Amino acid sequence: MTTTEIANKLVAYCRKGEFQECYKELYSPEIVSIENDGTSCKGFDEMAEKGKQWNAGIKEFHSSETGDPIISGNYFSIPMSMSITYQGQDQPFQFEELCVYQVQDGKVVKEQFFYDDPPQG
Repeated sequence: MTTTEIANKLVAYCRKGEFQECYKELYSPEIVSIENDGTSCKGFDEMAEKGKQWNAGIKEFHSSETGDPIISGNYFSIPMSMSITYQGQDQPFQFEELCVYQVQDGKVVKEQFFYDDPPQG
Protein backbone atom coordinates (compact mmCIF):
# COMPACT_ATOMS: atom_id res chain seq x y z
CA MET A 1 0.00 0.00 0.00
CA THR A 2 1.11 3.54 -0.68
CA THR A 3 1.37 6.24 1.97
CA THR A 4 -1.78 7.87 0.57
CA GLU A 5 -3.74 4.61 0.69
CA ILE A 6 -2.63 3.95 4.28
CA ALA A 7 -3.49 7.52 5.34
CA ASN A 8 -6.97 7.33 3.82
CA LYS A 9 -7.66 3.91 5.35
CA LEU A 10 -6.48 5.09 8.77
CA VAL A 11 -8.80 8.10 8.59
CA ALA A 12 -11.72 5.84 7.59
CA TYR A 13 -11.04 3.48 10.52
CA CYS A 14 -10.76 6.37 12.98
CA ARG A 15 -13.99 7.97 11.76
CA LYS A 16 -15.78 4.66 12.39
CA GLY A 17 -14.09 4.21 15.79
CA GLU A 18 -12.42 0.99 14.61
CA PHE A 19 -9.02 1.57 16.19
CA GLN A 20 -8.00 -2.05 16.74
CA GLU A 21 -8.73 -2.96 13.12
CA CYS A 22 -6.37 -0.28 11.79
CA TYR A 23 -3.49 -1.65 13.89
CA LYS A 24 -3.90 -5.13 12.45
CA GLU A 25 -4.03 -4.00 8.84
CA LEU A 26 -1.91 -0.86 8.63
CA TYR A 27 0.73 -1.01 11.38
CA SER A 28 4.07 -2.81 11.51
CA PRO A 29 4.44 -5.23 14.44
CA GLU A 30 7.53 -3.16 15.35
CA ILE A 31 5.55 0.12 15.49
CA VAL A 32 7.10 2.89 17.58
CA SER A 33 4.62 5.25 19.26
CA ILE A 34 5.83 8.54 20.77
CA GLU A 35 3.72 10.72 23.03
CA ASN A 36 3.89 14.49 23.41
CA ASP A 37 6.08 14.24 26.52
CA GLY A 38 8.65 12.06 24.73
CA THR A 39 7.63 8.74 26.31
CA SER A 40 7.45 5.94 23.81
CA CYS A 41 6.49 2.34 23.38
CA LYS A 42 7.28 -0.29 20.77
CA GLY A 43 5.18 -3.10 19.36
CA PHE A 44 1.56 -4.10 19.67
CA ASP A 45 1.72 -5.33 23.28
CA GLU A 46 3.16 -2.09 24.63
CA MET A 47 0.71 -0.05 22.53
CA ALA A 48 -2.20 -2.06 23.94
CA GLU A 49 -1.02 -1.37 27.49
CA LYS A 50 -0.63 2.34 26.72
CA GLY A 51 -4.18 2.38 25.36
CA LYS A 52 -5.55 0.71 28.50
CA GLN A 53 -3.84 3.29 30.71
CA TRP A 54 -5.14 6.19 28.61
CA ASN A 55 -8.69 4.82 28.61
CA ALA A 56 -8.56 4.32 32.39
CA GLY A 57 -8.04 8.08 32.78
CA ILE A 58 -11.23 8.92 30.90
CA LYS A 59 -14.45 9.31 32.85
CA GLU A 60 -16.70 10.00 29.85
CA PHE A 61 -16.23 10.16 26.09
CA HIS A 62 -18.50 12.70 24.37
CA SER A 63 -17.45 13.02 20.72
CA SER A 64 -14.54 12.88 18.29
CA GLU A 65 -13.53 14.22 14.91
CA THR A 66 -10.82 13.06 12.51
CA GLY A 67 -9.62 15.51 9.88
CA ASP A 68 -8.31 14.81 6.42
CA PRO A 69 -4.73 13.60 6.03
CA ILE A 70 -1.88 15.71 4.70
CA ILE A 71 0.65 13.54 2.87
CA SER A 72 4.31 14.25 2.12
CA GLY A 73 6.50 11.44 0.84
CA ASN A 74 6.55 8.62 3.40
CA TYR A 75 4.86 10.76 6.06
CA PHE A 76 1.36 11.93 6.73
CA SER A 77 -0.40 13.87 9.45
CA ILE A 78 -3.97 13.88 10.68
CA PRO A 79 -5.60 16.41 13.00
CA MET A 80 -7.86 14.79 15.58
CA SER A 81 -10.04 16.18 18.33
CA MET A 82 -12.33 14.76 20.96
CA SER A 83 -14.45 15.98 23.78
CA ILE A 84 -13.79 13.94 26.91
CA THR A 85 -14.17 14.25 30.64
CA TYR A 86 -11.12 13.00 32.53
CA GLN A 87 -11.31 11.13 35.81
CA GLY A 88 -11.39 13.67 38.66
CA GLN A 89 -12.85 16.40 36.42
CA ASP A 90 -16.41 17.67 36.21
CA GLN A 91 -16.26 19.51 32.90
CA PRO A 92 -15.51 18.11 29.43
CA PHE A 93 -12.15 18.97 27.89
CA GLN A 94 -11.67 19.58 24.18
CA PHE A 95 -8.62 17.43 23.43
CA GLU A 96 -6.92 18.33 20.15
CA GLU A 97 -3.86 16.68 18.68
CA LEU A 98 -1.81 16.45 15.54
CA CYS A 99 -0.83 12.87 14.72
CA VAL A 100 2.20 12.29 12.48
CA TYR A 101 2.89 8.92 10.89
CA GLN A 102 5.84 7.41 9.03
CA VAL A 103 5.30 4.66 6.44
CA GLN A 104 7.90 2.13 5.37
CA ASP A 105 7.41 -1.00 3.25
CA GLY A 106 3.64 -0.49 3.15
CA LYS A 107 3.13 -0.23 6.94
CA VAL A 108 3.04 2.49 9.58
CA VAL A 109 6.35 2.14 11.45
CA LYS A 110 6.17 5.24 13.63
CA GLU A 111 3.49 7.50 15.05
CA GLN A 112 3.99 10.64 17.09
CA PHE A 113 1.41 12.82 18.82
CA PHE A 114 1.49 16.56 19.51
CA TYR A 115 -1.05 18.13 21.89
CA ASP A 116 -1.53 20.48 24.82
CA ASP A 117 -1.50 18.76 28.20
CA PRO A 118 -4.95 18.06 29.66
CA PRO A 119 -6.07 19.87 32.80
CA GLN A 120 -4.93 18.42 36.09
CA GLY A 121 -7.55 17.28 38.59
